[in-house]
Amino acid sequence: MPVDSYKFLPRSFRAGYEQGSFLADEPVWAPLEKPVTEASVALLTSAGVYLAGSQPPFDLEREKANPLWGDPSYRAIPRDVQQSQIGAAHLHINTRDILEDFNVALPIRALDTLAEEGAIGSVAAEHYSFMGFQERGAKEWQEQYGPEVAARIQAANVDALLLAPA
Repeated sequence: MPVDSYKFLPRSFRAGYEQGSFLADEPVWAPLEKPVTEASVALLTSAGVYLAGSQPPFDLEREKANPLWGDPSYRAIPRDVQQSQIGAAHLHINTRDILEDFNVALPIRALDTLAEEGAIGSVAAEHYSFMGFQERGAKEWQEQYGPEVAARIQAANVDALLLAPA
């Protein structure tokens, strides 16, 4: 008996899955050039976290109209962010828990603990968020937003950027 793989998924997922898997020419990996105990670490989440009231939310309306499109922009989140400042905009995950404790998606406090324990050198002053449901190939991330984030983390002397996928 065949299994309907789409039965329990939102309708908007089907078109994306039918395009096949993402293929990369090279591994997405960069060796750490210093011991992790000396490294400055930043986070990148795909949960659509933003600063409510001071940053625009991610564009959900365009994604509703075109389920293969996800807002490719990003938001910078400061290390000292407070829960009351957090918003979350994402159609493909339940954001309720993020609005209760953003650390489930952007674990800044866990990094703080690692730095206090000496497991990492330091926690970066700025972290980054994007909406993870991106068009095939993530062209805008390759051409614009990825290089922008890379330039920001290099300017801040960040040694490692960890993805916290939603």
